[in-house]
Amino acid sequence: MKRIGIVLVSAAAVAGCATIAVDTDYGKAAMELMKADFKSKGPATVERILDQDEAQRLCSEYPYPAERPKEISEKIESAQLKLVKYPADGKYLGKWQEGEKIAQSGRGMQSSDKVGSPNGGNCYACHQISKEEISFGNIGPSLYHYGKLRGQSEAILKYTWAKIYNSQAFNACSNMPRFGHAGILDEKQLKDVMALLLDPASPVNK
Repeated sequence: MKRIGIVLVSAAAVAGCATIAVDTDYGKAAMELMKADFKSKGPATVERILDQDEAQRLCSEYPYPAERPKEISEKIESAQLKLVKYPADGKYLGKWQEGEKIAQSGRGMQSSDKVGSPNGGNCYACHQISKEEISFGNIGPSLYHYGKLRGQSEAILKYTWAKIYNSQAFNACSNMPRFGHAGILDEKQLKDVMALLLDPASPVNK
């Protein structure tokens, strides 16, 4: 009889734990803990780290492309394309020399950085760009000869700008940062990176 009583108490305890597990939103609880524990410092704000916009929320819900419904990807891309802001003066190209510096620099958006200081693009972490730089990542496609192969038509200028400004406009849940949309690079910096890719004088196109 004593053994049966122990078994019944144990079963009740397990059932109780199961009920708690079902009734607890662990994602919400974890988010509340992080918001309580994380502190903003410099450009690394709690909001930037934890607050998700609609695209980020959907990408978290469907992290694997093979499992993401086509309509969800199309919804993300359509919404993100509408957020792209093209150059106010209609000019897309800056100085490729400055664009190379931005591509080489990985600094910025860290808690130790001064608020308002310029960020780098860290482009070489994912792409081959110029022939001279032999250290580069391969997460993204090679951009060597980007402009030489594509030219400078209005369509190419707009596409390239939009891709850099908000990569998810063409590839839902892309690993590439949304440089313009997220405020990582300003308009002048975006123009300089554009020149690096498209200016015939740039080493990228030699």
